Amino acid sequence: MDIVSAVFAENIELRPVPGPSTRVDLTGIMFSLAAPSPPPVTITPHLIVLVRCRSDEDGEGILEVVFRDESGAQVARNVSPFNVEPGKFTYRLVRAELEFAEPGTVEAHCRLLPDGATTTVPLTLLPPL
Repeated sequence: MDIVSAVFAENIELRPVPGPSTRVDLTGIMFSLAAPSPPPVTITPHLIVLVRCRSDEDGEGILEVVFRDESGAQVARNVSPFNVEPGKFTYRLVRAELEFAEPGTVEAHCRLLPDGATTTVPLTLLPPL
């Protein structure tokens, strides 16, 4: 299996189209956001990870997402098993509680266990408006 994409987003919608096929509509994709109030602050963004399963694979996987701050320290972690029909795609919605003492960047390091490649997605918290 492979991670096809990983993004922070506000919403995901799946819709059928002729084929049969499915379209994935992602809205509000973000790589930064203004803090809702002066730090310290906790935010809970949605990370959407799209996964492909080849037709010759069993469809059982484990997604690990490790959130790291700018110093490389782990600030949150999520591990979730999943099943996907061989030859199809699935998505995992990961919601972490990220604490920021000040504006800065957190990176989500996403991989399929035990030995998948890592996909890294940054999210920068900006000063409040």
